[in-house]
Amino acid sequence: MSDVARLAGVSIKTVSRVVNDEPGVHPATAERVLAAIDQLGFRRNLGARNLRRGSSTGTIGMVLEDVGNPFYSGITRAVEEVSRQHGRQVLTGSSDEDPNRERELALEFCARRVDGMLVVPAGMQHGYLVPEMRAGMPVVFLDRPAGDVVADTVLVDNIGGTVLAVRHLASHGHSRIAFLGDAPDIFTATERLRGFREGCVRAGIRYDEELVSMGPHDERSVADALRRVLGNRQPATAVVSGNNRITVHLLRVLAGRTDRPALVGFDDFELADLLNPPITVIAHDASAIGKAAAELLFSRLDGDGSPPRRVVLPVRLVPRGSGEVRP
Repeated sequence: MSDVARLAGVSIKTVSRVVNDEPGVHPATAERVLAAIDQLGFRRNLGARNLRRGSSTGTIGMVLEDVGNPFYSGITRAVEEVSRQHGRQVLTGSSDEDPNRERELALEFCARRVDGMLVVPAGMQHGYLVPEMRAGMPVVFLDRPAGDVVADTVLVDNIGGTVLAVRHLASHGHSRIAFLGDAPDIFTATERLRGFREGCVRAGIRYDEELVSMGPHDERSVADALRRVLGNRQPATAVVSGNNRITVHLLRVLAGRTDRPALVGFDDFELADLLNPPITVIAHDASAIGKAAAELLFSRLDGDGSPPRRVVLPVRLVPRGSGEVRP
């Protein structure tokens, strides 16, 4: 705190007032103090007494996109199981794909001195975690890599998954295949689009930009995208959806239609095997992602000082009927 006061040219008491949101500090002074805090990487330390005693706080923090998404629920459950085996509790929060919210949550967990952190990145700037990482707090990024720091990362084979989807549809006679993906600034969406392009090349079919629609998607935008690709001069006869939520939106739009295109969805989801027709998916184990990330985090906490690792978990095609429809 004294370093912050020195850099900002104020007293330690003034820094304390700013940090604790106390009244009586001129806005310009407060802004100067906050700038010094950012520059020095100072964090409000709610667990300082525990650290002085050299003890663990018994918690790890986890920042996800949306804890209500079944995919992230599976990850969370696996992380909790591994953490319980190591005597830790898990604090979680949803970023809602907002980089500012991600940063706010992560720094709040840092302030509470979690022993380590798991982060599904919402943005591409993670330099704010560097002071914590340099101080010895392990951070593992999962589902997507960090934007501007080198750190442990656990991913799935996004490119290989959409290559499999295109190959499967092409093997059933489809040459006009559409792709509906998430927002292009999301790592997984971009990687799955890359895989879709590569799959087209490998299958010997033409990649058509007019058959590609990148999100974010809701039911209305999915309906518009589907109307466009099915109403094209050379309409699509099959669709690859970029994640489970887009697949569900597609199914709502397609409900009751007799001219349904073949469909392969990326990510499995509950009841996909019970629909009519059952949904063919590119599946991966969400719990395996959570388990791998948590085990990597605890290996760091146990003293593993090896270089940062990049773990890529496999995916598989689960044919159920919706992707086996011929044109």
